[in-house]
Amino acid sequence: MRRTNATSSSVMLVKAFNNLEGVTCNETEGALYTFPSISLPAKAVEAAKEAGMAPDAFYCMQMLDETGIVVVPGSGFGQKAGTWHFRSTILPPEEAVDEVIENTAKFHAKFMDKYRENIARTA
Repeated sequence: MRRTNATSSSVMLVKAFNNLEGVTCNETEGALYTFPSISLPAKAVEAAKEAGMAPDAFYCMQMLDETGIVVVPGSGFGQKAGTWHFRSTILPPEEAVDEVIENTAKFHAKFMDKYRENIARTA
């Protein structure tokens, strides 16, 4: 599907993030990035602690390793303690947005299945 501009790409990314289990994302307001909030399984939070990482950084690094997609952990932005986010910049070429969405959704489902038990909710 061909996108006509960054705004339509942004709308598609926000919709895709909101379709992921445990993820909520507000609409962007003229920005070139999204900042989804994510609820992670307790096992993922524990695995992150064992790796010496913030849970959102753990998620972001696994996404990078498995998909090549770069997102920035919200913990680098001074987020509220006990909440997890990531920032996704809307930079892929318009013709690549569908592929980014598909790869993100596949990664997220696999990650959640791997660590599924109880979801640690963000505040």
